[in-house]
Formats: sequence, structure tokens, C-alpha cells
Amino acid sequence: MAHILNFEFQDVKDILAKAGLKPFKAKQLWDWVHVKGVLDMDNMLNISKSDKSIMAQLFEFDELEISTQQNATDGVIKFLFKLHDGHEVESVFIPETDRGTLCISSQVGCTLNCRFCHTGTQGLSRNLTASEIVAQVHKARSVIEDWNGRGEKRNITNIVFMGMGEPLYNYDNVKKACKILMCDHGQGYGTRKITISTSGVVPHIQDISENLGVNLAVSIHAANNEARSKIMPINKKYPLEELMAAIKKFNLKEKRKIFWEYAPLKGINDSVQDAHDLCDLIEGVKSKVNIIPFNKWPGSPFDPATDEALTAFYKTMQKRGVLTTIRKTRGEDILAACGQLRSETSKINTVSIEFPETVKQYGTDRQKEKIKVNIEE
Repeated sequence: MAHILNFEFQDVKDILAKAGLKPFKAKQLWDWVHVKGVLDMDNMLNISKSDKSIMAQLFEFDELEISTQQNATDGVIKFLFKLHDGHEVESVFIPETDRGTLCISSQVGCTLNCRFCHTGTQGLSRNLTASEIVAQVHKARSVIEDWNGRGEKRNITNIVFMGMGEPLYNYDNVKKACKILMCDHGQGYGTRKITISTSGVVPHIQDISENLGVNLAVSIHAANNEARSKIMPINKKYPLEELMAAIKKFNLKEKRKIFWEYAPLKGINDSVQDAHDLCDLIEGVKSKVNIIPFNKWPGSPFDPATDEALTAFYKTMQKRGVLTTIRKTRGEDILAACGQLRSETSKINTVSIEFPETVKQYGTDRQKEKIKVNIEE
């Protein structure tokens, strides 16, 4: 028996119809689960006891368990969710003035072993099911009291597959989860509000464009094969030539862009020439480059680029006419920043330092703040 969150609306209608229930019963159930956020059948007040009895034999309704919840000083919330088999995954809620983003996981761990990413040190345990992916959104919305009814303003406005795992190595379940979250009868997230990030798994990129329509982000981090293969082994399987060929076939809707994620590492990929190489690589593609200050984690073999290198990199991108931003580091005091997710507790201390001069000089008001650097206790 599968969880109710594992099914699309039409599937629920078909299953209930086979059980002898009228079509409107599916709408009632879907409304409770995906509009009101209710999984406890005792609270589904307009469904009869006899119908509940039938539904309980067809679907599971248990809620995702929270192992730990950490609240950062900047409002970021990191959830460690415990799955039915004891495995754990992390999700991160990042509030902004005008929106709220939930970063969710697609796998327990990751198989890619990107050398700068903490998740990669864990290895891969298994893929998440569609219901386990949807459940991260469902539970997070419950915790922050975000079930306001259809059409009302919500706190979680955007969903990004940038947590643990490579989404395109679990594409069938990621795709199904997206369709469930986008259903007009339920949570109704638009295609512009969901972003799938990949490290460059080429085969499924075109399907995102043709059959899903959500945003695509690419973790690029180096613009030549030699450098990229050293820090991202996936590049040996799908080199930049194959990746860029797939990107150039990607059908971007009006006003859409490909998002490129780039974390400058000291002495590795942070030179002015590296910036020029990146501009040359993505030339002709409607793009936005997000420069992500590297988030140090205990045992990391890399250091962040210096302020001077970051400034020169940013200015080079701007001079070349590439839309570029420097992403503000959020939730670093609880190891919730990009590249820091790992399903175990790490003991750390924090010290406060000034944010890089690049952000002070060129960043938005949101980006002008102090960051915290984690150091091993």
C-alpha cells in the first residue's frame, strides 16, 4: 500500500472509483490533503466513516517525522526528516522579504562525489519516492503554518531541488513529485516556482523542457573539462560539450533563463580567466549566473576565494554583459547553506566575520550582512 502523497489527482480518482466511491470523494480527499494540509483522517470532517474506512485500506496517511529542527539566526530553518526505514534527509526553508524558498532533497545522500560538497562525503543510500519528496513540502508547510487555503498568500512560494542528491538520477520520482505539487486542484505551484538543479546529467534535460516546464539550474563550477572533472567527476561521463549541446536545445519559455551555479574556490576556479571562460561557454544562452560564496564545512579540502578574486570574477562577468548575482549565504550557522547538507549532526563553533567586499560593493541590500564561518570544534 502506497502513501496518499505518492499519487497524482487522476490516480486517486481512478483508485477510489474502482473501490466504488463517487468522483467527488476524490476531490474531497485531495482538498483535505493538498489544500488544507490534513493527513489525519479523523480531521477530514466532510468524509463519512465508511468512506474513511475504505480510503484507509487504499492509502497510507502517516506524516513525515522530524528528527531535528534547527532555527538559524537569520530565520532559516533546517529540517532533518526521518523516513520510514530510518534513513534521514534534510530540507531547508529560506525566508525572504517577498518570498520563501524551500530547498528539498531527492536522494538519501548522493553518488556524484563533488569534492566541494558535504553531501557527497556521505555516499548514496537510496532514491526518495515521490511521496517522500512531496512530504518534505507538506511537512514544512505544516510547521510554518502555511496552509491558508487555495489562492491565499503562502510563505513557501518557491521550491528548489537543491538539497541532498542529484535530482536527475531520480528523475521519474522527481518528475512525479513536481506534477503532484503543480496540480491545480491542490497546492498549485506554477512552473516558474519550481527549479530543478543538476550537476549535468544530460539525458533528462530535454524532458524537463518538453514535458515538465519548470526552471533548470546547472551546477557548473568550472568552464573547462580539465578543471571541472577534478572537482566534479560527473564531467567525465557528461563532458561540457554534451552538456552545452543539451542546454542549447532547451526550450526556454518567454522571459525564462538557465540558472548557472558557480562556487569560486581559492586557486581552483576563481581567476579572471576562469570568468572569461565561463562567459565564452554560455554565450548565446539566456542565462543568469549565481556566484555562490563557498561554504566551508568541517574537513573540506577547499577554501573560499579571496575577496579580491571574488571581486575580479564578478566584475569580469558584468563587463562581459552576463547577468550575475552573488548569492547571500544563509543558514550557515546551522550547516544549512549550499553544499553543507548531510544527514548527520556535526559539532561546530561559529565566528562572525565581515561579508566579502564584493557583496558590500556590488550586492543587493539583502546580500549586505555578516556571514558566519563554521570551524571545526
